Amino acid sequence: MPYIAIKAYPKDEETKKRAVEQIRDVLLKTWGCPEEAITISVEEFPPEDFNKKVREPEILPKLDKMMILDGKKQYK
Repeated sequence: MPYIAIKAYPKDEETKKRAVEQIRDVLLKTWGCPEEAITISVEEFPPEDFNKKVREPEILPKLDKMMILDGKKQYK
């Protein structure tokens, strides 16, 4: 715990590394977990496949769990 799965359009390796390192650092500082408890994966999807392979099967059925959806906070 925690496990973060990033599903996004393709990016270069440097960008992916910077992003996962920054997410790891935030989890260490804010979540308060040890480094060995953190797992982060990156799965890339071409833009034309994203809705069918990610948004429809994974996001839309879990709308009640989304903290940020389409860039907007879902919490107060």
